[in-house]
Amino acid sequence: MLMLTGAAIDAIRTLTTQPGLPADAGLRIVHSDTAGSLSLSVSPGPEAGDQLLEANGVRIFLQTDAAAMLDGKALDAHVDEAGVIFEVGPQP
Repeated sequence: MLMLTGAAIDAIRTLTTQPGLPADAGLRIVHSDTAGSLSLSVSPGPEAGDQLLEANGVRIFLQTDAAAMLDGKALDAHVDEAGVIFEVGPQP
């Protein structure tokens, strides 16, 4: 199971509570076809087949292949001048 750091939870909460988004919005993570890369986007809800991860009031929608890739990993985040940067690493 993917673990979320406190910084990732804060970043996801900020992204998914923007005006105009539904209360059930979350961060959707999808495996891309290129070299095992992942795509992240704010989504109004899960798509068919997504796994749902909820932690401290935030929601993550994991596409099946992405869930398999992220099993046992940790999602962290930091903010810089470019915006929110998410990083995947080993669980502590």
